[in-house]
Amino acid sequence: MSSITLTRLTTATKSTSRLCFSPLCKGTINSQGVDLHSSLRRPHSSFRKLSSLPFTKWFPRCVSTRLMSYGLNVTPGRYRKGVFLVTGAAAVAGIVVGVCHFQRAEMASRIVKTEKDEGDILERCKSFMSPPVTDVEVLQQRKDEMSTRMEMLIMETQAAFCKALEQVDGGTFKVDSWQRKEGGGGISCVLQDSKVFEKAGVNVSVVFGSLSEEAAKQMRSRGKVLKAKDGKLPFCAMGVSSVIHPKNPFIPTVHFNYRYFEIEEADGSKQWWFGGGTDLTPMYLNQEDAIHFHSTLKEACDKHHPQYYPDFKKWCDRYFFINHRDERRGIGGIFFDDLDSPSQEDVFAFVKSCARSVVPCYVPIVRKHVNDPFSPEEKAWQQLRRGRYVEFNLVYDRGTKFGLATPGSRIESILMSLPLTARWEYMNKPAKGSKEAELLEILRKPKEWV
Repeated sequence: MSSITLTRLTTATKSTSRLCFSPLCKGTINSQGVDLHSSLRRPHSSFRKLSSLPFTKWFPRCVSTRLMSYGLNVTPGRYRKGVFLVTGAAAVAGIVVGVCHFQRAEMASRIVKTEKDEGDILERCKSFMSPPVTDVEVLQQRKDEMSTRMEMLIMETQAAFCKALEQVDGGTFKVDSWQRKEGGGGISCVLQDSKVFEKAGVNVSVVFGSLSEEAAKQMRSRGKVLKAKDGKLPFCAMGVSSVIHPKNPFIPTVHFNYRYFEIEEADGSKQWWFGGGTDLTPMYLNQEDAIHFHSTLKEACDKHHPQYYPDFKKWCDRYFFINHRDERRGIGGIFFDDLDSPSQEDVFAFVKSCARSVVPCYVPIVRKHVNDPFSPEEKAWQQLRRGRYVEFNLVYDRGTKFGLATPGSRIESILMSLPLTARWEYMNKPAKGSKEAELLEILRKPKEWV
């Protein structure tokens, strides 16, 4: 797997070294205790000129310095005409890799710059599904802080996606605001057992407090060096997360999550990072849909660096892997985590582009299949595939694990990702050459769609 995740340097390190090193000296450990780094390839025996950066290779563990290759532009799929344009944006799990300082500079020069002033906060709040979690006056006072800007963006993303789905379905999302006694709260928007969607959830959460020991342990296993004060690690986390389970088996399930995390260490300094991604889980494979979905994500990534899409696509294929089934959850998309380079502003701009791609990459697919006829057998297959979705979310998903390990978490919102109905059959095996078997082949051998 080749993934660009850029690691952060302390001030002391920056003054003594011009290289970035990954904090993953002990590798990333999966739920079976296997070091994922141990299986990665070692670097090519001879490097080419750095100016051309023609390939991507991994260094041995504890160094993780790497080069970035350049990608190729791909003409977007034919869905690109007449799709939704979203002005919303978005909101933390993965492998962290370093980048040489000259590569940082090169990458930063390719980032699409955005203005810090995103508009009047009070005016923007009028379009939200609910008042934001943080008091509006506090947001106005801290309008230039990343936590405020991120909260506004995830609220806008929630509203844009909910309204687009309501147009397709004809129903209305139930808006449920909740508070967390330890600090913060969230807004859960759910459309359940409606015309098109059996269960559609779009959540925003903004929480703060002190990390539990279990949550801190999980982060340290990813290579985070966290220095607590009196055993406490103050944190702030926020994100937008959505899972959509349609009634029609020919409309795929979609998931997206974009998030921001901040931790204050014993000396008062802060660590921050972004994470997220968007992925598609069809029950029946449609090549045209897959190309459209991946092309839209690639277009969003290419605005910032041509290597983002291929690297984060591979990361997605690797992350959404149901190990005990030897298959992926779906046909992937993009996934990244612990992203904290080349700068906070640059990563924020990238996350914003990803969030803006959510509606155009998914809603045209829903509209295309909303009236497709289906048989009871095809509905039963959808139920079996949903069972696989449940298995991944409860056994492997890092976000679910973090939520369950965080004191005061709202269980209803954490488990919103689970479908209303699912099915498990003993030793189910699709007939050779069937559409169901075709899907399984792709889930076991990921394909390059663009």
